[in-house]
Amino acid sequence: MSCEEPSFATSLMAGGVAGTAVDVALFPLDTLKTRLQSEAGFRASGGFRGIYSGLGPAALASAPNAALFFCTYESMKKLLGSHVPSSYLPGVHMAAASAGEVVSCIIRVPMEVVKQRRQAQLSHSSIQIVRDVMRKEGPVGLFRGYASTVMREIPFSLIQFPVWELLKKTWSEKQGHYVDSWQASLCGAFAGGLSAALTTPLDVAKTRIMLAHHESITAKGNIKTVLRTVYKQQGLSGLFAGVVPRTLWISVGGAVFFGVYEKAKLLFT
Repeated sequence: MSCEEPSFATSLMAGGVAGTAVDVALFPLDTLKTRLQSEAGFRASGGFRGIYSGLGPAALASAPNAALFFCTYESMKKLLGSHVPSSYLPGVHMAAASAGEVVSCIIRVPMEVVKQRRQAQLSHSSIQIVRDVMRKEGPVGLFRGYASTVMREIPFSLIQFPVWELLKKTWSEKQGHYVDSWQASLCGAFAGGLSAALTTPLDVAKTRIMLAHHESITAKGNIKTVLRTVYKQQGLSGLFAGVVPRTLWISVGGAVFFGVYEKAKLLFT
């Protein structure tokens, strides 16, 4: 009922294919989510216009980002799983997913900085955004929001991956064989949607930090301060701004991502 653990090369290629498929196919939902969370407001950030703004940097970074995550995730899962009893597997999945997020964010954060500023219509050129950041803040500016992104992704993964693995395991046991790719896809949709809804406030904070003027208090990256400010200005609705497109995007994205990942593992094995 279990599936053979994928090799490093398999995880690399399968993760890259899965990440690119999701980021490109569902990019408009990500754009709408970013604009809803922007401090400037939905309309001022572009509304429904130019919903593919920022697709270039997203597509460029999606494959290495996802590949790096899954290589780390699968490697850590093997390493930790071989030293603990099966009853501790949820903890293994949590630790492996957290490690994957910390490593993959090295690629993801610079891409997010450029992508989200294009989505919020702060510039008409990705190259110009990079030049402006380098001139005003130096290389460190491209990593603004790294801590807030990791603080968002780790809780997200602590929910998503154990739920995904548990659903696959339960379904596999009930039917007597390992889940098919479409079944892994459905498990991924549920796990992703649940995780997305619960971690939306952290995503709001991350978006505000990345879009803020480099000299503002928000740009300093204090998540607690940003969340307090958002709550004071907009209440609970502000903390959950963009929750619908974010949940929809990650639910559908989870279905595509995990389904493609499981299918790609078979193709590349």
